[in-house]
Amino acid sequence: MTIEIGHFSLILASALALVSAFGGLVLWRRGERLAAILAQSALLQFLLVGIAFAALVQAFVVSDFSLALAANNSHSLKPLIYKISGVWGNHEGSLVLWILILVLFGALVAAFGRRLPDDLFNLVQGTQSLLVAAFGAFTLFTSNPFERLTQPPLEGADLNPVLQDIGLAIHPPLLYAGYVGFSICFSFAIAALVSGRIDQAWARWVRPWTMLSWIFLTLGIAMGSYWAYYELGWGGWWFWDPVENASFMPWLAGTALLHSALVMEKRNALKIWTIFLSIITFSLSLLGTFLVRSGVLTSVHTFASDPTRGLVILTMLAVLIGGAFLLFAMRASALRQGGLFAPISREGALILNNLFLATAIGAILVGTLYPLLLDALVGTSISVGAPFFDLTFGALMAPLLLVLPFGPLLPWKRADLVAAGQRLMGAAALAVFLTILISALGGISISLAPVGLLLGFWVLFGSFAEIIERARIGRIPARESVRRLMGLPRSIWATALGHMGLGLTVLGIVSVTAWETELVTTLNPGESAELAGYEITFEDFAQVPGPNYMADTGIFAVTAPGGQVAHLHAERRSYVASGMPTTEAAIETYGLSQLYLQLGEPLADTHVLRVWHKPYILLIWIGTLVMSGAGVLSLTDRRLRFGAPKQARRHSIEAAE
Repeated sequence: MTIEIGHFSLILASALALVSAFGGLVLWRRGERLAAILAQSALLQFLLVGIAFAALVQAFVVSDFSLALAANNSHSLKPLIYKISGVWGNHEGSLVLWILILVLFGALVAAFGRRLPDDLFNLVQGTQSLLVAAFGAFTLFTSNPFERLTQPPLEGADLNPVLQDIGLAIHPPLLYAGYVGFSICFSFAIAALVSGRIDQAWARWVRPWTMLSWIFLTLGIAMGSYWAYYELGWGGWWFWDPVENASFMPWLAGTALLHSALVMEKRNALKIWTIFLSIITFSLSLLGTFLVRSGVLTSVHTFASDPTRGLVILTMLAVLIGGAFLLFAMRASALRQGGLFAPISREGALILNNLFLATAIGAILVGTLYPLLLDALVGTSISVGAPFFDLTFGALMAPLLLVLPFGPLLPWKRADLVAAGQRLMGAAALAVFLTILISALGGISISLAPVGLLLGFWVLFGSFAEIIERARIGRIPARESVRRLMGLPRSIWATALGHMGLGLTVLGIVSVTAWETELVTTLNPGESAELAGYEITFEDFAQVPGPNYMADTGIFAVTAPGGQVAHLHAERRSYVASGMPTTEAAIETYGLSQLYLQLGEPLADTHVLRVWHKPYILLIWIGTLVMSGAGVLSLTDRRLRFGAPKQARRHSIEAAE
């Protein structure tokens, strides 16, 4: 009965969303009364989809295998956390999670956005409801998660073993919150184009939603990267997989949107570009949905392989995004450009930032889609891998990192580049000194590693140049400097921390790429091997039963250069239901570096062991956490709220004067 209640709730939510879409997009001029109705509708949609999602969770938790979804993706022996995560570890259940987050953001706008002008609020809720109705219909008619089995099996087929991990319990909800969160930016863009409210107030309304989505997407990508690193057993943290690229492109577009919206808010400029970015960011999210669910890719990340579903998603993408761009094309020419500024200014720096990010998105998009299009059109299969992406993306990011510290030091409208450079002399000197020192200690070789280190340190130290300048550290008494630091707006601290996090990530990437060492050997119990000063002793081998698997476990003693001894367990698991093997790496952390052990397949009388020493690899994920924390800090700034003072009504588009 619970399943039927969930099914009916999803149907009702989709029908309600369709009615709300009509009301919001057609009757948007009806004002406050319609706004109140749409707000209640958004909250009710969230309640109904929440009931549908809870029904699926309940079926997985109690192992109700009369539900086809549970029978195909669960097993009674699974730990509880993986029974729950199994709800979204498949195509149908993940769509319900997608819709749940979609209606959650609509409900958040209803709760925190009532200070928006009524016409804009109506259009935002109407657009958001249209998305809910579209995805609800797609789920119900092509991917029904509530389908019953007339003859339920005694046991389920189990979830893909590589997905039975805490990282995959966390990664999809975070990633979806970022993906789907950008739907609010899309809805705001459509509302602005229809109503004509494209001004500084609009930018202020859209920025916090952009920031919130960007934070979730940052955490989701970082969690996925770390999961791939420790769970898949290959020792890498990024593969330039097409589905990884599909999540990275919205992140780059969202980063550009954050900076563009800032220019629009502060200087009433870049209106057309900001609206365009709001549309393209969510468009890239939908493109990722198509790649994951269309069957055009074969990857551990993909959910579905039904071309019919892919065709439906492609049609949805064409209608929703094509309609948005058509509206954009019709209205963009009527928009006033806004304030003027010199090329050397903070506006100019942010535009340069956007140009590099947009070009990087284009390069990744071409590298991702070109093999697929070539195969579809002429039947030729090619592979575009890491060398292409490393070269093109790295070449675009290097100049961006070079100019990044200048941006916060440049005033609005017109600036003196030489004066900003003088304020960064200390950061530059410190970056050069540390780069030379580390390169000398690590062994100087002909590579790009010193350049990467220099850029990483440059961004890291340059990120706090504005704070040092504002506090006048070293030029006034320390007590006065501290008082100035305490009085700085949180948004300034957030900018510094965000750039600092990027610098840390760059340093982690460069360090592990340049100085990682690897050993592949065979060992028997009692034998030892050495790598980067670490002695690895194979102590014992045993078969250890798990809740729903049997594990071949290698027990190793690792002696660090300083004499510390750690005992590690590396496993190869075979799952009861599917018989599918997985690799569970053993990882020991030494400061910011890690030693990574992978137990290979057993040979006749010995065991294969792969060992990596990964210097400073944790900086990659520490940097992403710092960037996300900077976003959270920015949201707490009193000047950046989800609501804003209600503006005077203005229904016509600002025409060029």
